[in-house]
Amino acid sequence: MKPTQKLLLYLSITLLFINCSSKKSDVFQPKEVYKSNDLIITQVSENAFVHTSFLQTQDFGNVPCNGLIVNNSKEAIIFDTPTNTKSSEELIKWITETQQSKIYAVIPTHFHNDCLGGLTIFHSKNIPSYANFKTIEFAKENNETLPQNSFNDSLVLNVGNEKIIAKFYGEGHTKDNVVGYFPSENVLFGGCLIKELKANKGYLGDANTTVWSNTVEKIKKEYPNLKIVVPGHGETGNQKLLDYTIKLFKN
Repeated sequence: MKPTQKLLLYLSITLLFINCSSKKSDVFQPKEVYKSNDLIITQVSENAFVHTSFLQTQDFGNVPCNGLIVNNSKEAIIFDTPTNTKSSEELIKWITETQQSKIYAVIPTHFHNDCLGGLTIFHSKNIPSYANFKTIEFAKENNETLPQNSFNDSLVLNVGNEKIIAKFYGEGHTKDNVVGYFPSENVLFGGCLIKELKANKGYLGDANTTVWSNTVEKIKKEYPNLKIVVPGHGETGNQKLLDYTIKLFKN
């Protein structure tokens, strides 16, 4: 082999290696960025973080409960509060001090206390809350802290240079459950409407199991290119979580 051919072969192999390495690095690897006894924060994309707190229940034990933080250009919006005041204070402190971001809104995705159990501390710090009007009605019936601002079917808010969407697609885990979507990174916060892989049906006391699958099918159709799907409880995944939930509640 001539020296020129050897050089060209070497350059080709080098370029191929660089290209493969670049593609590999494009895939974001989730990483835990904060952990205490009451709160875990995991970064799942460049600007999205899952917050996990814990709820002691009679039927299911100490249950880990997920929410989502979208943080962009020093602005943050949170889907679901942690389960209580203590863990909510931790979350607010981490966002405002460690991330140096201002929290512009918190959005409980349904009326159960794993979604709004820490709402009082957000209000005390002048962080506005938004919820489906049904969530506010059910929270009132159950003597929970009431979200301050209501919306009917959907809500769009700016966060930094991007936006988030909260939208009601139908009944499932509850009659008021909404999901949160971060379009720029194709992240869906499904809340308790979406199950982690291999999960059972969980608490059904306020559920509509007849239409649950249909509701999730609407979400799947609306967002065909999801990269990250965060369930209300358990491990983050991708669109397979939608398929699993649809199958779990299929009549």
